Amino acid sequence: MADRYLSFTATAPGRFLTARLGLPQPSALSRWTAGHPSLDGHLLHLTAGGPSGLDLAPVLARSGLPKATEAAGATAGSAAGSAHGPATGSPGPAAVVLDATGVRDVDALAEVHAALHPVVRSVAASGRIVVLGAPLDTRDHHQAAAQQALEGFVRSLGKEIGRGRTVNLVRLTDASAAESTLRFLLSPKSAYVSGQVIGVGTAERHGGPVDWTLPLAGRTALVTGAARGIGAAVAETLARDGAHVVVLDVPQAAEDARRVAARLGGSALTLDITAADAGERIAAELPDGLDVLIHNAGITRDRRLVNMPAERWSSVLDVNLASVLRTTDALLAKGALRTGGRIVATASIAGLAGNAGQTNYGASKAGVAGMVRALAPRAHAEHGVTVNAVAPGFIETKMTAAVPLFLREAGRRMNSLAQGGLPVDVAETTAWLAHPASGSVNGQVVRVCGQSLLGA
Repeated sequence: MADRYLSFTATAPGRFLTARLGLPQPSALSRWTAGHPSLDGHLLHLTAGGPSGLDLAPVLARSGLPKATEAAGATAGSAAGSAHGPATGSPGPAAVVLDATGVRDVDALAEVHAALHPVVRSVAASGRIVVLGAPLDTRDHHQAAAQQALEGFVRSLGKEIGRGRTVNLVRLTDASAAESTLRFLLSPKSAYVSGQVIGVGTAERHGGPVDWTLPLAGRTALVTGAARGIGAAVAETLARDGAHVVVLDVPQAAEDARRVAARLGGSALTLDITAADAGERIAAELPDGLDVLIHNAGITRDRRLVNMPAERWSSVLDVNLASVLRTTDALLAKGALRTGGRIVATASIAGLAGNAGQTNYGASKAGVAGMVRALAPRAHAEHGVTVNAVAPGFIETKMTAAVPLFLREAGRRMNSLAQGGLPVDVAETTAWLAHPASGSVNGQVVRVCGQSLLGA
């Protein structure tokens, strides 16, 4: 359903009226298309807290920003900086990367302010600010305090920056390991991801050079609940990236599943994902193995706990959580996921922040996050497979279109971008986590919610 409020605020009368009334003024987001794969403008690279030792220049030069390799030698505030793009007097940057990995105490936090204070206002609409932080040093409580402060800073800046711009924090020790993450966050693909803290580990060895245009070429991806909605968008995005996609859904959705698979040049598989032998049946259908497993299937059976019968509770827990655990265990045990494989499960901000009338759904989605965090290190060590999750917020689907008007409008506006996301926003985030160069991203739960004002 079209967001008429968003369209109205794009008009001169709409801007005037909403400003007078103090109402949200969302900006239309710039999303990835084949004709518009990059942000428009240049990249500004700043440093706070002294030299970090990170070799960021090669990674940022490959970020995809059109003028990212043209040095102009500018500085911002009292922090060290280099501008890649036009010189002074030109339009503001499309993206700013602040290396704050060297921030080790409260005094150094002043350099974060000094670096970003002069440039925040000039960042282009739908622009990006990415702050790079270091892992917390448990042996140095001053460093840990200063680095933790960056999280509050990033989340607060994300809530005030406006104009469709996003702010995220990446914790890393190796710049090369973060290339896929930085490419994602510095592109239109991350339009609805803001206020996130993403941990990146050490670089993973790849079997060969990465094809950034078709990163999943030669790989097989299975997407559950893929006949419609977010699942179909995920399948389409993975196919765009070169994967052979297996579209899995329940037998009742067989016709839709076959239609999606045919359009993407993939294959359809219909079965009940809650069946005890679902994992074994998937493995039998894919004897050559699987590279990407996307757990997207899910249901809602909303009702307040005092009015919720046991069947509504158990059905949601079975589809949304128990089936994910059973299927994952079975496929890992059978070696169906190849080394370098990716598992991406779908959580929800309802599981992170809670939602009235969704105790069953919230429990199931929080359980997915718990599975990811516990399984990720073991799956990587024993099988060479990463495990992550996406946690969507208010995404414009047929389900949210059926929500009563005032609740729907509240859901759309209660985030820093003041609008609902699209299924493709979840799909792009999933594709980043499924990328062969994302092996250093493991055990993460990334919210795709426009920085919802509910929860962390």
